[in-house]
Amino acid sequence: MWDSEIRAMASAHAIIASSVFMATVVPAVLVENFSVYRTHLVWLYSVCGAVAAVNVAVFGLLGVSPPAKKHTLHHKVSRLVKSCLHFLLSCLFFHAVVVLYGAPLLESTLETFSLSVLLSTLTTLRCLCVLGPNVQAWIRVFSRDGAMSVWDTSLQITAGCSVVGAWLGAFPIPLDWDRPWQVWPISCTLGATVGFLTGLVAAPVWIHWHRKQLTYKSK
Repeated sequence: MWDSEIRAMASAHAIIASSVFMATVVPAVLVENFSVYRTHLVWLYSVCGAVAAVNVAVFGLLGVSPPAKKHTLHHKVSRLVKSCLHFLLSCLFFHAVVVLYGAPLLESTLETFSLSVLLSTLTTLRCLCVLGPNVQAWIRVFSRDGAMSVWDTSLQITAGCSVVGAWLGAFPIPLDWDRPWQVWPISCTLGATVGFLTGLVAAPVWIHWHRKQLTYKSK
């Protein structure tokens, strides 16, 4: 059981990681003068779209998402609206946190909000795919010993790596190096993306390495 779940996770994470690569390569072919630095927002939203689409598809196919209590059209629409609302609130939350940590309040608003969208895509969207729009389940997963499955542990690792990566990416910005990647918020978005990819690799490896010590409570 453990091995099959870990293999499924590793395969899913490999597909998700490849979406980041494709989101970088495809615009380079289709968009004239495309560059991660010069046309950064194009790259950023390309990554957001690719990661979001692949996450929804992969987790839907794996059946990781919690089963719906009702199968009526009204319930499905309500669930979709709640998920969109949670995602929007997450973007606003990350935007406020980034501003409190020193991002420009009135200048570069689009760039700051775009970073918030990326962070929400790398963290909140995965929670929506695995846990659904259930805030209590989110709080449980990110509390101490709150994970109930390998996918919950994966959420903890990938979300943590994404946020830490964005935070570490902010350190080079004030340095007087005059590099193109020091323009706000390029280093933060690159840090978040690298952190996310690191989390995708680290999660199945860490779970496999500690599988004998991990014990999950029944749902």
